[in-house]
Amino acid sequence: MRAWRVAELGEPATVMRLVDVAEPEPAAGQVVVRVLAAAANFPDVLLCRGLYQVKPQLPFTPGVELCGEVVAVGGSVTRFSPGDRVIGAGIFPHGGFGELALMEEATTFPAPSALDDAEAASLYIGYQTGWFALHRRAGIRPGETLLVHAAAGGVGSAAVQLGKAAGARVIGVVGGPAKAEVARALGADVVVDRHADGRAGDWVAVVKEHTGGRGADVIYDPVGGETYQRSTKCVAFEGRILIIGFAGGEIQSAALNHALIKNYSILGLHWGLYNQVDPEAVAHCHAELTDLADRGLVKPLVSERLPLEQAADGVQRLGDGATVGRVVITP
Repeated sequence: MRAWRVAELGEPATVMRLVDVAEPEPAAGQVVVRVLAAAANFPDVLLCRGLYQVKPQLPFTPGVELCGEVVAVGGSVTRFSPGDRVIGAGIFPHGGFGELALMEEATTFPAPSALDDAEAASLYIGYQTGWFALHRRAGIRPGETLLVHAAAGGVGSAAVQLGKAAGARVIGVVGGPAKAEVARALGADVVVDRHADGRAGDWVAVVKEHTGGRGADVIYDPVGGETYQRSTKCVAFEGRILIIGFAGGEIQSAALNHALIKNYSILGLHWGLYNQVDPEAVAHCHAELTDLADRGLVKPLVSERLPLEQAADGVQRLGDGATVGRVVITP
C-alpha cells in the first residue's frame, strides 16, 4: 500500500515521502481501516519536526486523526466489525496519511451519520479539545463572552461553533480578511482582524468595548506568546484563560501575581490525558458531539480536500499558518 513516511526529522514538505509499505496487521485491541479521510493537525507538523510530546520511532506515517472503514480487527475487539465507518486516532507507525491505517479500539468511535467522511475525520481532536476545554475545564455558561484566538483555524473554528452551541457570545480573532469571513460564517458574533489598522485591529480594545469594559469570561488560546500576554489585559473578573497550545512558537511565562490581582484562572488542557485517566468522559464527549452534529449545531469547516499525493504540501501549509478551517487528505 502507499503511505507517507517520515524517516528523518524536519519540515513536513522535506521529510514526508510517499512510498510503498507493508499493510498493517492488527494486534489485540486494534483495528485496521481503509482510510476514507485524514484531517491534518498541528501535531502532525510537530511530529515531523520532532517537537511533539510523543516521539514515535522512525520511520512512521503521520496522521493523528481520521475517518475510515474497518477492514480487519484484532483479538479481543468487540465494538467494531469489518464494514463499520469509524473515526478516531491513527496510531504509529501506521497513522492516517496512507491507504490503510491502524487504530486502537479504545480511541475509535462510530462516525456520525450527519457528517461526510472529511467532516467526520475532523470531529475527533479539535472538537473534543474544544468540548473538554469549554465545558470540563472552564465551565462555560450561557450568556458569557468567549474570546477565541485563531478563530478560523482548525482548533479555533471548533471552539467558535461549540461556544455558540453553549449559548455564549463569541468574539473571534483572526489574521486577514479571508479568515475574518470564515469566522463570521462559523457564527462568531464579533470578528477582529488583528492585521487591520488602528483600533479595528486592537482586539483587547474591541473586547472591552463589546463587554462594557468587563472583559471576556473565557479566553481560548491555542497561540501562546504575546497573544497570551495581551489576553490577560482583557480577561473578566473570575474569567478563565484556557491554554490550548503554542502555535505561535513561543511558550509564555505567566505572571501569577497578575492572576491574583485580577482574580482570573489559568487553565491548562492536555486533552490526550483523558484517554488515559477518564476514557468514559471521552466516550460521553463523543456522544455529545454526535448529538450536536445531528442537530446541525456543529459542522467542521473543511476548506480543502486533497488527494493523498498532496498530503505533504497540505501539512506544510498548515504549519506555515497559511490555511483556514480543516485541510483533509482523502486517499
